[in-house]
Amino acid sequence: MKHEERIQACHSLITEEAVKETLKAHKGSEARLTSWKIEDFTSKGDNYASVVSSVQVDFSLNGNDDHISYIVKINPCLGIENFEEMTHTIFLKEAEFYLKLLPRLNSVLQEENLSILALPQCYYGTLEKNKELIFLEDLRPRGFKMFDRRKGLDVAHTSLVLKELAKLHAASLLLQKKEPNYFEDTLLHKGWANMTNDGSGIFTMFEGVMDTAVLMLKKLGGYESAISWTESTKSKLQEIFEKQMEPCKHQVILHGDAWNNNLLFKYSEDGAPLEVMLIDLQICRRESFAVDLNYLLYTSLTGDVRKPNLKTFLETYRSQFNAVMEAGGGDALLSETEMLEEFRSKNALGAIFSMMIIGALLMEPEDVPDFSSDGSGENDVEKAMAELRKKNLEMIDTNPLMRPRFLSVFDELLEAGIIPS
Repeated sequence: MKHEERIQACHSLITEEAVKETLKAHKGSEARLTSWKIEDFTSKGDNYASVVSSVQVDFSLNGNDDHISYIVKINPCLGIENFEEMTHTIFLKEAEFYLKLLPRLNSVLQEENLSILALPQCYYGTLEKNKELIFLEDLRPRGFKMFDRRKGLDVAHTSLVLKELAKLHAASLLLQKKEPNYFEDTLLHKGWANMTNDGSGIFTMFEGVMDTAVLMLKKLGGYESAISWTESTKSKLQEIFEKQMEPCKHQVILHGDAWNNNLLFKYSEDGAPLEVMLIDLQICRRESFAVDLNYLLYTSLTGDVRKPNLKTFLETYRSQFNAVMEAGGGDALLSETEMLEEFRSKNALGAIFSMMIIGALLMEPEDVPDFSSDGSGENDVEKAMAELRKKNLEMIDTNPLMRPRFLSVFDELLEAGIIPS
């Protein structure tokens, strides 16, 4: 299926009934839908696990005509059987987070006179398999916009994100203290290792990503230790991801997918970032806080920003986390030593996620492979990974951002002793 055809198939899932239910949930039962239309605003390469569009709505309320825009996340209609279960799971997880968990987290924060989490409001979700939709607040009228995914976040942007992640993580521990059994009946136990019943497709994807990284390192030369480490780590992928789901001292609710595409920023008149909004909670789960930090720092920053500022970044996170915990009477405070040790213990995951994200992040929109079935009956996942591998290898020579961004991760982990030299 061509990209344009797939987007049309996604749009066909948006029904007038769903729009009416969203309007009712947001504006009340007296609001009357006048008209609505779909208006795309994202580019190819901005969305992967879902298609994101907007619905422009005209309505009347109390005799007055009005207009509002909603963001709608739609089943991506990939047509790949291996990923249908995963797609359904991530929509269930995100709807559960927004509609059930987020109000509880915000309530815990408000009880301590703390500001609520920087996340959009969710108004409605319909979760029939293969027809999933989630309607959210459109943050654009409030001045929030996406940062250029091909640029690395600077210190100011990164600090805003780290503070918000710290608040999310700490709020989850305060909620756990208040409602010890709450998390037992949620989908937050679903991580990469058990996103589907048998892990079908998930580990194939990660293995393909690491195979590509090995080929890139061989092409560049001089990274034999990194190649050996990557190949060894690939053989233990399932064990690594399963271990992350085990209960641990530092287990919190993660954002789970905190990289450039899932962050929106609001700016001052002179262009300085003032606020951040976290979006796309489709892979939220309970794991160590350090997984989110590694994911963010090794996918969304360049090495020349991350390495010299790493201590500052960890302290920014630690200070905010401890402040929220102290305000809520929590006792799980982080020391500097504990913070660094936990971060380093999850560096392997940071490297794995960087291998997965960096190529797609740096590609021009028109070069991003379309991860959908072409109906040929061939292995769609392997075909997509082969196309992505080819483009990544080409980018080493054609994209000046690729080589330093890719190698900086391995250079830092070699220096830190995570990768044996």
